[in-house]
Amino acid sequence: MKQVQIAGRHGALARCVGTAILAIAGAVVQAQPSGQAVATTGGLDQVIVSATRSEQRSFDAPAAIDAIGQIAIREHRPGVDLSESLGRVPGLRVQNRQNYAQDLQLSSRGFGARAAFGVRGVRLLQDGIPFTAPDGQGQTGMFDLETAERIEVLRGPFATLYGNSSGGLVSVFTRDPPDRPTWRVRGHAGSYGTWTSGAGYGATMGAVGARVDASRFNTEGYREHSRTRRDLASVRLTHTADDESRVSLDATVLHQPDTRDPLGLTRQQVSENPRQAGTGAIAFDTRKSVEHRQFGISWQSRPGPADTLTLRGHLGERQVTQYLAFTGAAAASSGGVVDLDRGFGGASLQWTRSTRLADTRLDFTLGFDYERMQERRRGYVNESGMAGALRRDEMDTAASLGQYAIAEWWFVPNWKLSGGMRRSSVWFDVHDDFVTPANPDDSGSKRFAATSPVIGLLHPLTDTVNLYASAGRGFETPTLAELAYRPDGLPGLNFALEPSRSTNYEAGVKMLFGRAGRLNLTVFRTTTRSDIVPDVNAAGRTTFRNAARTARRGIEFGLESAFGAGFGGSLAWTLVDARFRDYLATSGADLSGNAIPGVPGSSVYSELTWRHATSGFATGVEVRCNAKVPADDANSEYAGSHTVLGWHAGFAWRFARLRLSPFVRIDNLSNTRYIGSVIVNAANGRYYEPAPGRNWVAGIRANLSL
Repeated sequence: MKQVQIAGRHGALARCVGTAILAIAGAVVQAQPSGQAVATTGGLDQVIVSATRSEQRSFDAPAAIDAIGQIAIREHRPGVDLSESLGRVPGLRVQNRQNYAQDLQLSSRGFGARAAFGVRGVRLLQDGIPFTAPDGQGQTGMFDLETAERIEVLRGPFATLYGNSSGGLVSVFTRDPPDRPTWRVRGHAGSYGTWTSGAGYGATMGAVGARVDASRFNTEGYREHSRTRRDLASVRLTHTADDESRVSLDATVLHQPDTRDPLGLTRQQVSENPRQAGTGAIAFDTRKSVEHRQFGISWQSRPGPADTLTLRGHLGERQVTQYLAFTGAAAASSGGVVDLDRGFGGASLQWTRSTRLADTRLDFTLGFDYERMQERRRGYVNESGMAGALRRDEMDTAASLGQYAIAEWWFVPNWKLSGGMRRSSVWFDVHDDFVTPANPDDSGSKRFAATSPVIGLLHPLTDTVNLYASAGRGFETPTLAELAYRPDGLPGLNFALEPSRSTNYEAGVKMLFGRAGRLNLTVFRTTTRSDIVPDVNAAGRTTFRNAARTARRGIEFGLESAFGAGFGGSLAWTLVDARFRDYLATSGADLSGNAIPGVPGSSVYSELTWRHATSGFATGVEVRCNAKVPADDANSEYAGSHTVLGWHAGFAWRFARLRLSPFVRIDNLSNTRYIGSVIVNAANGRYYEPAPGRNWVAGIRANLSL
């Protein structure tokens, strides 16, 4: 087996384990109760809503869920994407591919690792409004982290209550407009011609609040042919008539023109020059342009002291033009230029009630959600970076309907039973408007449906120790992008692709060390039938098929602690064994027992911070470790294990109503050469997307309250 070696002879994994053990020992021994939250996250006992759709402490939820606060999201970070802050969540893998044409690689417990672009298997929400399409495909580039108040990350069985996803949920909650008029400006600059500038304003007058933010991100990119410009703007309006009723309106606009795509590299190309563009990137000018506009409205009311009613709706449009690394000129081809024009929308209604049953508390929630999108999909010949003759023209429609019921019952004082059930239906319809003698009518439709139950049990062993266990069934359909091409190379959609159905188990312990420390330990196991896996990834076109059976099992360990004397730290450690249990490749080879590609066997994130009590100065070091990652189903090649170290520092100054927060950070201090992400099953061995060497960024944020 071949391996891209990046970590030195002694192996990064051993250093990861040593780092983790030292961090655990130090935190447990030194943690002292105190009256402040751990500064690395912005709070140990945050209120969350993503586990059972009702407000409760994360400590009391019978699920693996983490809430990331404002400090972890923005302090000493440029705020460009989720990979900066979500590395501290065990079980979650977020990789910056250094390729903004294809978005981040985001996976949860191995789900979503198959994605060649965008996010699969993990649901994305912002303020309850989906950033995931009805077919299950999401984009993280829409998140404006400068406005985020917290990020909730849910893994395991309870994620099935959100529908067409098996791996989990990432939900961003944005800040409300400030009470008094406030101006915000920010900027940063760093390696590879990278810079960001942004500004915002917010105020509240009586019952009405308003906030507007806008930013531009620009980079020449670590690799050749990876220049990016991204303009992002968001608006929030709120109206709070009284304590019983609230309306919020949110709008998001993304403008991302001609983002270059450097493609993947072979092992030999990485060895020769990891900064070069992949084969065909220059010749075909591979790139993507995105225009996205989305509007959402939420209304929440309390018709009675025990009832909460929430109504949401959203509308939007998205245009994408992508140039792939081949011509697509054949008469039966779909073309080498993809042009999508999408309109989408949806609505949801939820009712939650808290009542008494047999002198014990019972909370239950009923709801439904409906989403629909329709897109005109065209394909053109790629004539050296210019759109040529038409090769595909169809109208694709995807719609989803979900109904769910959730309940939580303290049936005895020290035992809580939580559970729910969701009925999900997803429809796909394709109307082919490009019919020729060489390209027959490929119209068709298909419907998928499933009932997904989940149940969980929580037992408070003491006031600071909770034990829990949960089980459930998951359901995940193929996306329109995964249905787009047939493995046999013939025209038409791949309607032979079936949805995957998973059975998920987890058990864990949650511990609080006074108000200064938190420890979560989770053991999980998932078995899946008809798992959707990449078949071949060639020339920017990926085909998919079903694996008969797969299994994932592992351990997640999360720790946060304040040590005293200004020191604090966090640790996230994940062990995953993800394998095919029953899988025959297209070639007929039996791959049963092989590791699922794109999933490292172990990963560690650790951070140690120190804050001066009076000056506002803070600094910290971060360690990220990953075991080797298989790049293909045959496990013939791997991206090697690696350990990288980062350092950051900054000030938080207050001058009356002005706050200034300058910062600097250096990542990959040791200038380690490693692979940041892999493209699963890429054709011709072009699996690898190299990560940058030592790089820096410096910036400042300023807030002025009037």
